[in-house]
Amino acid sequence: MPQSTTETSALDRYFKITARGSSVGREVRGGLVTFFTMAYIIVLNPLIIGTVPDVDGAFLGGGDAPDLAAVAATTALVAGVLTIAMGVVANYPLALAAGLGLNAFVAFGLASQMTWADAMGLVVLEGLLILVLVLTGFRQAVFGAVPRHLKTAISVGIGLFIALVGFVNAGFVRSTGSPSPPIGMGEGGSLTTLPVAVFCAGLIAVLVLYALKIRGAILWTIVGTAVLAVIVETVADLGPSAENPNGWNLNAPQVPDQIVDVPDFGLLGEFSLLGSWEAVGVVSVLLFVFTLMLADFFDTMGTMVAVGAEGGLLDENGNPPRTTQILVVDSVAAAAGGAASVSSNTSYIESASGVGEGARTGLASVVTGVCFLLATFLAPLVAMVPNEAAAPALVLVGLLMMTQVREIPWDDLELAIPAFLTIALMPFTYSISTGIGAGFLAYVIIKAARGKARQVHPLLWVVAAMFVVYFAIAPIEDLLGVS
Repeated sequence: MPQSTTETSALDRYFKITARGSSVGREVRGGLVTFFTMAYIIVLNPLIIGTVPDVDGAFLGGGDAPDLAAVAATTALVAGVLTIAMGVVANYPLALAAGLGLNAFVAFGLASQMTWADAMGLVVLEGLLILVLVLTGFRQAVFGAVPRHLKTAISVGIGLFIALVGFVNAGFVRSTGSPSPPIGMGEGGSLTTLPVAVFCAGLIAVLVLYALKIRGAILWTIVGTAVLAVIVETVADLGPSAENPNGWNLNAPQVPDQIVDVPDFGLLGEFSLLGSWEAVGVVSVLLFVFTLMLADFFDTMGTMVAVGAEGGLLDENGNPPRTTQILVVDSVAAAAGGAASVSSNTSYIESASGVGEGARTGLASVVTGVCFLLATFLAPLVAMVPNEAAAPALVLVGLLMMTQVREIPWDDLELAIPAFLTIALMPFTYSISTGIGAGFLAYVIIKAARGKARQVHPLLWVVAAMFVVYFAIAPIEDLLGVS
């Protein structure tokens, strides 16, 4: 008994549990709530980055077919290790995992132009760059270079892009095969297949659960819709769309032979740090890294402050305790995600759900991280989840990111025009970098046209010039005779 008391006291002292007005029980409950609120990423990340072939036609891991179980296991592993690191190093109730939006950019913006190893190498470079910015204090300069409302537009645009990916993956939105309109609803303007009906049921469920403020709405919807999909497949025997036009978009849902299995971590270390430089050129690499940094770095700042505000952990200046340690762990997480081939890992706003349950210290993050590590053994379950069951979650995530649009001052044309182009072009061109580039260029051009060029940060001028080269690279190469 005395030994137990000593251990409890040591735990209390290290995590400052009593000092922050909490208890071990509250921290454990908070950590569990955070895990179940964000565990959906173990399913969604494989369906985003694991189902898209790279420029050579290979899927993540180098195979000619998706290996969703391996991606799921590694996603859970990295999330678990880095979330525990956040708890132990920064003593903050913040959980990390592969970032939605970031993984979409890696899949659709990078892998389409290079190999998966090259794309993940860029993610590693981005994480290392952010780490340098944090350690040198230069992050404030970078943070101040981009207008706040333009950052908001980037987040909103990524939200719409993610929602469109969800609708397309579910077959709810399809190419019409004609120029007007180029895309439409379902097949011939109607929703004629059972898989799309399953998606619609899941979409209704997730929206209702979220409206009712049910914790873990996304996770429970994925689980419930996956079960419905398995029942439909068992009865109708549809098979995948490759074999049946009315079948499931990717994989036919069925209960795996093994629910618990030794995890496959073969993706670890499958990255090429400098391969992208040869694949797409220096200018494109710099722009890609900058785009990743924008989507990652600024989001973390807002997340850690929002979580701290929920738990009353901010100081008089609105800063959370051990800010540097929080940002260092988050930066390392970005690089670690690339090194493990599961995309950049970042802080999750869902951590606020655990704080709402009473979590106030890093012990809650340790609990969440341990849950992620245990989940690596359940990776085979991901194979039973078709795109149609996971897509409703993407639509809801898009909705949540879209709500920030109210912060943009639409009566200020110097900000409204760049914001609109950023938001609209991401889904319309199926390219996050195109939206960001158009927004930056519009902002710089409008400021200069109105005689306010000096108000544009020098770094933004450099980035705008790089985007000009990026957009015009083909005619420039033709002009210079470069093949």
